[in-house]
Amino acid sequence: MLNFLVIDKIIRDALIEDMPYGDITTDLLIPQESTSSAVLLAKESGILCGIDVAKRVFEILDSNIKFEKLKTDGDNIQKGDVLAKIQGKTRTILMGERLALNILQRMSGIATFTNMLVQKVKGYRAAVSDTRKTIPLLRMLDKYAVFVGGGKNHRYSLSDAVLIKDNHIKAVGSITEAVKRAKENVPHTMKVEVEVRNMQEFEEALAAGADIIMLDHFTVDEMKRAVEKAEGRVLIEASGNINIDNIEEIAKTGVDIISVGSITHSVKSLDISLDFVD
Repeated sequence: MLNFLVIDKIIRDALIEDMPYGDITTDLLIPQESTSSAVLLAKESGILCGIDVAKRVFEILDSNIKFEKLKTDGDNIQKGDVLAKIQGKTRTILMGERLALNILQRMSGIATFTNMLVQKVKGYRAAVSDTRKTIPLLRMLDKYAVFVGGGKNHRYSLSDAVLIKDNHIKAVGSITEAVKRAKENVPHTMKVEVEVRNMQEFEEALAAGADIIMLDHFTVDEMKRAVEKAEGRVLIEASGNINIDNIEEIAKTGVDIISVGSITHSVKSLDISLDFVD
């Protein structure tokens, strides 16, 4: 899932942002010939994600850097675990430190939180999914982290799938007309999803022939009613204000998908450090 042609560009752009005129402190203090060894250390437990991206940060700065992975993406890591060993020019390690950690901490935080949600709904039919509420230009990394955490990916972009939302419906005039237009023009390989806000809209979307219906801010009782009415004819997605405390109750309703925006838009990074060693 990781396209390093894209990821290398992300890393290069981020390095330019972080040191547009070089690393003044490192350039002043550290001789070019200086070498050091360092480790990436887990400061809390969770699911590791992004270790290969972190490795690539240092390789782009210096192709001679030695980066030994001791853990891989998807590993359940514990506080105190050494995740990788790094050896090479001191300047390279210092220049890449912050970017590598930013990426590794965020991706691991997303994977960890996703896995917590997935464990909550284990045994139910519902899959935990992300949304497009990702950091601009980092969507590939964010969605990969969701996948590593055991979640499913919703559409990657506006080009991937038809998702008719409230403003589309207002602009077109009705759910029925919106679904009709989409069905007449959509490729045969693409499904049509409709976001609905109440049972009346749900029934209209069902009658119009939607393939997937997203229940936006429905109560648990309304979700149960929607699942019963659907009778397996469409996929049912629950969305809106879903969190670690209520996700299991929502899964019990029988919905097929539970999309959670907070997986990526407000996730807590996992605490990981880079420490120099003798």
